[in-house]
Amino acid sequence: MEIIAIWLSSISFFFFGISYFTSQYLKDEFKRYGLAKFGPLTATLQLLGAAGLLVGLKVPVILWLASGGLALLMLLGFGVRIKIKDGFWLSLPSFLFALLNGYILYSSLPIGR
Repeated sequence: MEIIAIWLSSISFFFFGISYFTSQYLKDEFKRYGLAKFGPLTATLQLLGAAGLLVGLKVPVILWLASGGLALLMLLGFGVRIKIKDGFWLSLPSFLFALLNGYILYSSLPIGR
């Protein structure tokens, strides 16, 4: 189950990270959030996290850093969505990705096994 979660999250974050650099819509979304200057950093962190999840299949400490970082990034994203009053359905994906990466982190730690 953990391997499926890692691949699902990694593929999703590769898509999200690349999409920021190729889509005007996502750049406009960051403007709407009031965080335009953080868009490139967020996309880069998503790409690094996606790569880290895959490298983490062989190097556990990288998996912990990547999954923990993505969980934190998505919790912050969820907070931003709530703050700008996007509502439940628009906020839900960021919360679910925070949970997914939290699960990856927990299940990959020695205490989670």
